[in-house]
Amino acid sequence: MLMGFGIIAFVIFVGWLLARIGIVTSESRIVLNRVAFFAASPALLFMIISRSDVAVVFSGVLGASALAIVTVGIIYYVVARLWFTKDKGRLVMGTNLSVYTNINNIGLPVAIYVIGDAQYVGPIMLLQLIIMAPLLLGALDMQKQGRLSAARILTQPVRNPIVIASLLGLVVAVTGFELPEFVVQPLDTLGGAAVPLMLLAFGASLSGSKPLAPGTGRREVLFAAGLKAVVMPVVAWVFAQFVFQLPPEQVYAVTVLGALPTAQNMYQYALQYRTGEIIARDVILLTTFASLPVMLVIAALMHG
Repeated sequence: MLMGFGIIAFVIFVGWLLARIGIVTSESRIVLNRVAFFAASPALLFMIISRSDVAVVFSGVLGASALAIVTVGIIYYVVARLWFTKDKGRLVMGTNLSVYTNINNIGLPVAIYVIGDAQYVGPIMLLQLIIMAPLLLGALDMQKQGRLSAARILTQPVRNPIVIASLLGLVVAVTGFELPEFVVQPLDTLGGAAVPLMLLAFGASLSGSKPLAPGTGRREVLFAAGLKAVVMPVVAWVFAQFVFQLPPEQVYAVTVLGALPTAQNMYQYALQYRTGEIIARDVILLTTFASLPVMLVIAALMHG
């Protein structure tokens, strides 16, 4: 388990170092991300989900994670509206920052190297990409334009290669179709590049960021980051352990995945809609640094 954390931390560090010494620029980091997003990650997720036990993955694991997301999101929205801001756009963005997980860039490596089973990533990723992302974009559209672009929102998931690959993998898993070896081998090879590419790009993105500057909504940042890094895994554990009464390995998976940092694409949405950009950047950065120590604590408590 510690070896898994070490692998993740080392590759992230290499990405950060390459950015610090100028070998990886912001443009090349984007290239790494795009290769991972459009080619390597879809191949990896297709193979992972196609080999998954659908009955296990789409049972209490997804239910506990979904209830944790709803619970923490409600907590943020209520508290933030009472004490931090009445701006609807910032409330929508802050709520999502407190629950929207980096299930792709960090979740996949954690599932592979720490949990030891990547099949738990698929359902949460589909939940975020098919349900949560369209809801977020719809709310932001309403705030910015005063109207909802239904076509844009409804077609957003099917324009995402990760969603398409995941759904195709789910079809294979449900039908029990056996893929021929000439399909499996190249997809496994391509998918093998996904995790290193994601971690290198992620490490490079950490270079030069300075959070919590004066006048940037520190209270909102700290509250959202605290909810995502600490409260979310606790709530996920409660639902998995006591409500769904999942087996120990599934309780561990739900709890660890709950501790993942806020997804980086939240910053892209904030920039696109000019809503809470600095808050989004800082929450992502803080939860990224907090996630590995929190997951180490979870591992120590749940596995001795």
